[in-house]
Amino acid sequence: MELQLYTSAFCGACTSARFVLAEAERLVPAATVTEFDVVRHEDEAVAAGIRKTPTVIVRDESGVEVFRAEGAPTLAQVLVAAAKAI
Repeated sequence: MELQLYTSAFCGACTSARFVLAEAERLVPAATVTEFDVVRHEDEAVAAGIRKTPTVIVRDESGVEVFRAEGAPTLAQVLVAAAKAI
């Protein structure tokens, strides 16, 4: 499963989101975190419908979105989403 994090350079909440996803990645061996800066990866951000940063998207193994959070999610939210993606 992929935990996607969409960030921007001046996003204060992005630091919190990074911490939460790093902890989720540590706790869930099947999880991989991929970070996209919305300026450098504009095409991916537009395709994913990103409207604000941070945005976290959890995708299952087939790439289907099972969770989306605009703003920094809690670790509990990400772990529940990860369980859905497995």
